Amino acid sequence: MTHILVLNGPNLGTLGRRQPEIYGSTTLKDIVESLDQLARSWGWELAAFQSNSEGTLIDLLEEHGSDSHGLIINPGALTHYSLAIRDALAALTIPIVEVHLSNIHAREEFRRHSVTAEVSRGVVTGFGWRSYLLGLEALRGILDGEA
Repeated sequence: MTHILVLNGPNLGTLGRRQPEIYGSTTLKDIVESLDQLARSWGWELAAFQSNSEGTLIDLLEEHGSDSHGLIINPGALTHYSLAIRDALAALTIPIVEVHLSNIHAREEFRRHSVTAEVSRGVVTGFGWRSYLLGLEALRGILDGEA
């Protein structure tokens, strides 16, 4: 069975309440349920986590990364400066798809650079909660040898 790891960084636990004009009104729980439903329809298993702590995210990557076939990650603000998360991602041998709800390239200057994108297979940004579903579709293509 294909196992997919989904990691969410700081402040993503407040989706649905936090700046809905930027991030929408869909909660992280709703996003994970949609991902899980799609994954199960393919016979895949999904494990999703959220943490506001950089160290916890690295621990999760180390604990679950080697047991997974692919990773979807939204590092939140850690996207822009966390070399520790970048290094933990670079140590993985599985395909990584970075996702963002908002279009980080259309926002403040400091949000336009991703240090984690450099070690990801691709980035899906700007499609709201659907960025996650598109990221899962991308992983499917990669794992099926189509991408």
